[in-house]
Amino acid sequence: MDIADLNSLRAQVLWAAFAVAVAFGAIAQRTQFCTMGAVSDIVNMGSWSRMRMWALAVGVATIGFYFMGWLGLIDTANTFYASSQVIWLSALVGGALFGFGMVLASGCGSKTLVRVGAGSLKSLVVFFVMGISAYATLSGVLAVVRVNTLDRVAFTLPSGGTLPLWLSSVSGANAATVGLLAALVVGGSLVAWAMLSRDFRNASNILGGAGLGLTVVAMWWVSGYLAFVPEHPLTLEATYLATDTGRLESLTFTAPMAYTLDWLILFSDASNLLTLGVASVTGVVVGSWLQSLYARSFRWEGFRDTQDTALHLVGAFCMGVGGVTALGCTVGQGLSGLSTLSLGSVIAVTGIMLGAVGGFRFQVWLIERE
Repeated sequence: MDIADLNSLRAQVLWAAFAVAVAFGAIAQRTQFCTMGAVSDIVNMGSWSRMRMWALAVGVATIGFYFMGWLGLIDTANTFYASSQVIWLSALVGGALFGFGMVLASGCGSKTLVRVGAGSLKSLVVFFVMGISAYATLSGVLAVVRVNTLDRVAFTLPSGGTLPLWLSSVSGANAATVGLLAALVVGGSLVAWAMLSRDFRNASNILGGAGLGLTVVAMWWVSGYLAFVPEHPLTLEATYLATDTGRLESLTFTAPMAYTLDWLILFSDASNLLTLGVASVTGVVVGSWLQSLYARSFRWEGFRDTQDTALHLVGAFCMGVGGVTALGCTVGQGLSGLSTLSLGSVIAVTGIMLGAVGGFRFQVWLIERE
C-alpha cells in the first residue's frame, strides 16, 4: 500500500465514522435516548424503561464486539479499555464528577450534541465549555493535577483489564471463544432483562437500545477492521488509521469535543488531521439535526435565567474534567467501554451513576431553598 492508497483509505474511514455517528444522532434524537434521563426516570418516577433501553444497547454492543473478535475481524484485546493498569480512583472520581455535571447541564456529552442538532443554543454553550475544560484536562494545567494525583492510584491486572482476558488467562482457553461466551452470558442477560418488561417492548425503545448498540458495533468495525493497516508504508508497523489512541476505538465524546475545537482552531495547520472522534462529534450533530427537521421538532432554545446559565456552565466544566479523568463518558465508558467487559468501565459507570444521583439531590436542595 502506497501513500496515495493510505490517504484514500483514511478518507473512507472518516466518512464511514461520520455515517455511523449520523445514525447515532438520528436514533438518539428519535428515541430520546439519554443516560441522565434514564437515571432521572428511576429516581423521580420509578420508571426503568429508559434504563432498559440503555441496558439493551450495552448488551447488543457487547455481543457484537466479541462476535467480531471471534470471527477474527478485530483484535478485541487491542483497546485502551483492556489495559492491565486500572486507574480506579480516576475512574471513580472522574465518573462521579461527570455524572454530577451531566445533571446540571441537562444531559451528558452525547445528549449535548443531540440537543445542539435540535436547536439548543444553551447546549452549544455547554459544548464549548465542556470541550475547553476537557482540553485543559487532557494536556493543560488540569492534566498536571490529574496525572500527579488521581492517576497515581492504580493497580495492575497481569492478564489485562477485561473479563474475557482474565477468564482466558485462568482457564487457558482460546481468548476469542472465551470472549464470545462471556459476551453471550453478560450481554445476553442484559438483553433479556430489557426485553422481559412488557412496558418496554415498543418500537421506539427497541430502536433506541438495539439501534444504538449496533452503531457502537459498527464503529468498532470501522476503527478495528476498515482502518487497520498491517504495515504502514512509512513506519512499517501495524496501525489504525484516523484514531486518536492508535488502537481500536468506538463512540465516545468528551475528549473528541476537545479534539474538534483543536481542529477548528488550527484548521490551517497541515499536520492537524481529522480523526474518527472529530467525525463522530460532527456526525451526531448532523444526524440529530436531520431527524429534528424530519420530525418538525427543531426549536431554538436559550437559557431561562442567570441561575440556569450558571448551572449549565458548572455542569459543562464538570463533564469536561470528569469525562477525561474517567477516560470516557456515558457512551465512551458506558456503551463502548462496557461492551469490552472492562473492569475500568464498570468502575467509571458506577461513579457516573453515583454522581448523577448526587446531582439530582443537589437540584432538589436548590428547589427547596427557593
